[in-house]
Amino acid sequence: MGTILIFIQNAIAQGIGILYGATGEILTEKSGNLNLGVPGMMYMGGIAGLIGAFLYENAVAEPVAAVGMLISLLCAFACATLGGLIYSVLTISLRANQNVTGLALTTFGVGFGNFFGGSLSRLAGGVGQISVATTASAYRATIPILGEIPVVGEVLFSYGFLTYLSIAAALALSYFLNKTRQGLNLRAVGENPGTADAAGIDVTRYKYLATCLGGGIAGLGGLYFVMEYSGGTWTNNGFGDRGWLAVALVIFAQWKPVKAIWGSILFGGLYILYLYIAGLGRSMQEIFKMLPYVVTIVVLVLASLRKRRENQPPQGLGVAYFREDR
Repeated sequence: MGTILIFIQNAIAQGIGILYGATGEILTEKSGNLNLGVPGMMYMGGIAGLIGAFLYENAVAEPVAAVGMLISLLCAFACATLGGLIYSVLTISLRANQNVTGLALTTFGVGFGNFFGGSLSRLAGGVGQISVATTASAYRATIPILGEIPVVGEVLFSYGFLTYLSIAAALALSYFLNKTRQGLNLRAVGENPGTADAAGIDVTRYKYLATCLGGGIAGLGGLYFVMEYSGGTWTNNGFGDRGWLAVALVIFAQWKPVKAIWGSILFGGLYILYLYIAGLGRSMQEIFKMLPYVVTIVVLVLASLRKRRENQPPQGLGVAYFREDR
């Protein structure tokens, strides 16, 4: 029983960062933009939040954890949103290829994070790692009393602030897309921007806002990994392939934010499953790490065979729209 509880907790912990990336990408893709820069924006959000907390903690004699948390949260969201803005300008205004731009943004974001992470480490006198433990303590604080309940408390209430924020963000996005006029307009833009434009919807504005905000949300996944999961430390290339798992989760969840919540836990569990199976060699461990992608491919094939429209990507996904070309 104890092993199962630990596995569930670890699966949730692994999945939350992926959920942030998927939630942000669902918002972006609903506008018709295919942003493969999610991994890079997660790195940008993670390092920006760490830099903000590091500068704050070293600027005051007695740093307050809550203040450091607010500063790092704003820095992470702003930096990743800037990444979304860069993508938007290049693909929407300058007509750059979406796939190439997204991949370039990922390369830039990973390099950006590793460069500044290494620079901060040297500045702090360390070798390969820095720490902002005071700020991280605020992120890792669990819910009082409820977290102490046996079994239920351990599974549901033993996590930090960003874990619950990720679930709230996914639920809020689901409500926005399905129950608000603006959400319906955004979906119309992603399905057929020409028709949406003819109906008086500002296609460019919706695409810009969705991509920028989607980038900001994805960046919080990087902040989660640095602050809550890693305890306020940075390690170069420490995110692994979690950013690409977020992109895969979008497909697995069939562009539905609520489905992405439990899908992220499934992905998190599959990602670490090899740790709970004794006797696996290195090659078999890597094969087990492929399971989330294999499951995504299976879901994609089944959805294609059934051809249910609600389970398909937006029709305008990845297709550039320029009003003057109508």
